Amino acid sequence: MDADYVIVGAGSAGCAMAYRLAEAGKDVLVIEHGGWDGGPFIQMPGALSYPMNMKIYDWGYETEPEPHLGGRRLACPRGKVLGGSSSINGMVYVRGHAMDFDHWRDSGADGWGYADVLPYFKRMEHWNGGRSDWRGSDGPLHISRGTRENPLVRAFVEAGVQAGYEATEDYNGEKQEGFGPMEATIRKGQRWSAANAYLRPAQKKGAKVVRALARRVVIRDGRAVGVEVKRGGQVEVIGARAEVILAASSLNSPKLLMLSGIGPAAHLAEHGIEVVADRPGVGQNLQDHLELYLQMAATQPVSLFKYWNLLGKAYVGARWLLRKDGPGASNQFESCAFIRSQAGVPYPDIQYHFLPLAVRYDGKVAAEGHGFQAHVGPMRSPSRGEVTLRSADPEDAPRILFNYMSTEQDWEDFRRCIRLTREIFAQDAFAPYRGKEIQPGAEVQTDDELDDFIREHVESAYHPCGTCKMGRLDDPMAVVDPEARVIGVDGLRLADSSIFPQITNGNLNGPSIMVGEKAADHILGRTLAPVNDAPWVHPEWKTAQR
Repeated sequence: MDADYVIVGAGSAGCAMAYRLAEAGKDVLVIEHGGWDGGPFIQMPGALSYPMNMKIYDWGYETEPEPHLGGRRLACPRGKVLGGSSSINGMVYVRGHAMDFDHWRDSGADGWGYADVLPYFKRMEHWNGGRSDWRGSDGPLHISRGTRENPLVRAFVEAGVQAGYEATEDYNGEKQEGFGPMEATIRKGQRWSAANAYLRPAQKKGAKVVRALARRVVIRDGRAVGVEVKRGGQVEVIGARAEVILAASSLNSPKLLMLSGIGPAAHLAEHGIEVVADRPGVGQNLQDHLELYLQMAATQPVSLFKYWNLLGKAYVGARWLLRKDGPGASNQFESCAFIRSQAGVPYPDIQYHFLPLAVRYDGKVAAEGHGFQAHVGPMRSPSRGEVTLRSADPEDAPRILFNYMSTEQDWEDFRRCIRLTREIFAQDAFAPYRGKEIQPGAEVQTDDELDDFIREHVESAYHPCGTCKMGRLDDPMAVVDPEARVIGVDGLRLADSSIFPQITNGNLNGPSIMVGEKAADHILGRTLAPVNDAPWVHPEWKTAQR
């Protein structure tokens, strides 16, 4: 079994590459360990909390004990299913801020500045928000907004404006900064994953999908020639005539490189793996977004709590199955905000997801019943972690340590997030609905009290990235060059969120798909012409926080 291009991982970037390569007439084969994505828990947006907690769809990874979070192990879900994490995520669509990509370019990812990536965002988008020069209108990835009928959803944006912040009509367009409607990869009430957007059209163009566990890249005389897989209990090699492309996630891609002899030489030697290319950056530079949710009780029965019973859930499910509408057709993140934490910060470094329900990550609702919450966290933590091998056995999970909250800046940033959120919730727009603060609770006020709350309750937003960073050939920590080619091995590329030099603002699904789109063009020897649209930057950012 072989193909011109063998892609490992049918996730966000892998599906995009499979489609663009197949569209160009290439012989493409995609290796995916997970299975079918057609079940209602995946396809119904309102059921988003289920697939992330189901072993059939999730690799089930967790971190090592995090030293700055009291030794807590945090869940680290990654999609093990067609569509990868785009089939189990919250469906929130965020491009990232223009300055994120200019930072990529300035740090050594030549050709990945905002002017270079904007045409790819436009090419991939089918935006259902009307005509906009900033957005794409006929791409494979459908992007929509919720109905925003819930009064709490509108109150959140009004409160932000009352607190003195900007409003924005489109945070994915010219102006990210401000409060406004949130966007989602949902089409006609159905999750629009990378599998729906890209993989099925790729298969119609001849791309093949093989269900198998990738064990390592086969390298001969310095060139990748195939992938060793386990399929149906048998170990075999799938040959690649042109290239092997890893798109297995920021956790599994570095693991596969190391199992293949590409990584920090001393670490590989510890596990008895022969070194093919000594790349100390493999598995390093691990980044993520952490978040907290601040919960308020609601004094009126306006939240989604009315559906949080057997009858309510049956109604939501039936309505979605029959008509693809109602609460099940939305991820319920319908308002959001991107703000700057203080004067002197040039572009937003705090993100809000607003939810018209007070509910925990494990799906348990607040005892108070009706309520609402804002998920908030800083966007650019200075903390860095690593992904390393637990053993040389490909079936062992990688060892994941984010080293969360390892700097004083992390704690200062989170305290500021909590205090700014309380101020927003105190605005008049919430007056008709605002009950008591459920979490952290009004009594939690001092720095020490807030730190205790943060240490105990902070959770991953599930945005791991950066473990095989893109950079120049003379950067010893770079793993891939600006064309996504693995440095030191011919015929091998890597394109997923691993290659991000720095984490982007907001959720990572959008930028991961963009990486797949752009990497496909590098493989095909073509690039879209850069554009010079200048994003909005707060005119008084040096002296004002809002």
